Amino acid sequence: MVDLQRVRDLLADKGEQAMNRFFSDHERHYLASRPDATGHAAARIAAKEAVYKAMQSLPGARGVGWREIEVSRDPEGRPAIRLYGLAARISQEQGGLAIKISLTHSALSAGAIAIVEAP
Repeated sequence: MVDLQRVRDLLADKGEQAMNRFFSDHERHYLASRPDATGHAAARIAAKEAVYKAMQSLPGARGVGWREIEVSRDPEGRPAIRLYGLAARISQEQGGLAIKISLTHSALSAGAIAIVEAP
């Protein structure tokens, strides 16, 4: 769970620095297309944290960074996860992880649940 006001304050205070720290180029492009990106940004932060935590049982996952976990959409428009860098390497070493993600946000908070399955 992520508090929307906290994300709103972070983006107002740190602006582009925060966007570059937390989000990939594709995510920043998506967020820039939203009239009010706060809920979408918060849901993506929650998703990244959920995936990161779900991967923590895997060797070497402690070093995975925010931008190595990207929230995208599958061809049907559902939320999906793409992995890069260390996260992608860990997935490959495990035989290719299947990651399922669910996002939600309200006027006050955003949340995500991730399930990471090894083949």
